[in-house]
Amino acid sequence: MFFFENTCRIFHIWYNTHIYDFIIADFFPVTTSIFTGLSFFCNRFEVIFLRAAGIIAEYNPLHTGHLHLLGEARRLLGGNAAVVCAMGGDFVQRGDFALLRRQARATAAVRSGADLVLELPLPWAAAPAERFADGGVQVLLGTGVVDALAFGSECGDAAALGRVAAALLSEEFPPLLKQELGRGDTFAAARQRAVGRLTGPEDASLLSSPNNTLGVEYCKALLTRGAPVEVVTVPRRGAAHDAAGAPPGEAASAAAIRSLLRKKQREEALAAMAPAMAEAYRAEEAAGRAPVFLENCERAVLARLRCLEEADFAALDPGREGLYRRLYRASRAAVSVEALLAEAKTKRYPYARLRRMVLWAYLGLRPGELPETVPYLRVLAANGRGRALLARMRETASLPVLTKPAAVDRLGPEARALLDLEARGADLYALAYPELSAAAGGRLWREGPAMI
Repeated sequence: MFFFENTCRIFHIWYNTHIYDFIIADFFPVTTSIFTGLSFFCNRFEVIFLRAAGIIAEYNPLHTGHLHLLGEARRLLGGNAAVVCAMGGDFVQRGDFALLRRQARATAAVRSGADLVLELPLPWAAAPAERFADGGVQVLLGTGVVDALAFGSECGDAAALGRVAAALLSEEFPPLLKQELGRGDTFAAARQRAVGRLTGPEDASLLSSPNNTLGVEYCKALLTRGAPVEVVTVPRRGAAHDAAGAPPGEAASAAAIRSLLRKKQREEALAAMAPAMAEAYRAEEAAGRAPVFLENCERAVLARLRCLEEADFAALDPGREGLYRRLYRASRAAVSVEALLAEAKTKRYPYARLRRMVLWAYLGLRPGELPETVPYLRVLAANGRGRALLARMRETASLPVLTKPAAVDRLGPEARALLDLEARGADLYALAYPELSAAAGGRLWREGPAMI
């Protein structure tokens, strides 16, 4: 039994019949030793593997705040820690099109400090915060190598976020929430007051900030699954999550960067992106695939909505709160998606929920027909360390790893149905490319992971 501890990093172990290849990098400062065709007196090797931080992300687009989190996650877990990302595909949690297609964003993430990027499947990526977080946690836990979950938050206090998560999962919470909802306020306000009755107002106030709220959902998902994973939260830097601008000298938010691009302020937007993301943007733009905004295919979205009956909208509103009727009526006459959302909006429902319903209608998704568990781990991009993680995952992963789309048939009908859904979504996403000539269908089936 051999142990390679703190003095080395194992990048690759390959066994092929009678040949053992070991490439050991940094065993000594500039030495790489390769041992080939050796006979050993034992056939089992145990390696103390690197720690691995998991990050759930969209990178829409990846900016300097994301770079800070990637760097801090590695620093806090030890300089040799690996970083695994669960990243949404072509559509994002707020119910919108991603600025760049998934492969471009995943490649930029690996060039910016991530080691392995796995896809967060569409039914979780474009879902409410609770489902989004649970899907991301499923992907990361499914690897069997992630032992810490890292994310940014406004508070930077993992213990406080954990207390709020525990309150939300407690038996006392549902009746308190019901009482607060009876006051006719928004769900978010009612939930915060109900939590405050369990934890006190200071902890409950964390739910008024978007990154704190998402962090609470991550903690809930870990608690629900009993996952022995360390929670690492890094105080958010720069502009607020959805801020349209940034104070002088501070990092712009992803929303601010997208706003700059909508205003045709391209150079300012590129300067605010991480360098690898700016490079990816330029390449996608030159290929006619960027920037992607819903407005680029607005007629297709409106046409799809006008073809739906009221019952189809009802299927998008599991709570049957009447919101689907407002959306159905608005879709009959609206000449833009923004006009449709403004017509259907009420005080009680946030825009994000309406946007998701519109997006799901366009994509043909129905909440009641979607899986509850992630069936596979689809690889989008990896570097050398990421490939070492994939090799390790052959032993540790609780979910099958998918690198070639065509191999999905081996995983069963549920996995095939999910990848078919992803492929359809990718084809509908491509209709929002600035150049329609770049939007040929079937791309997902032809494209494998980016190995960097």
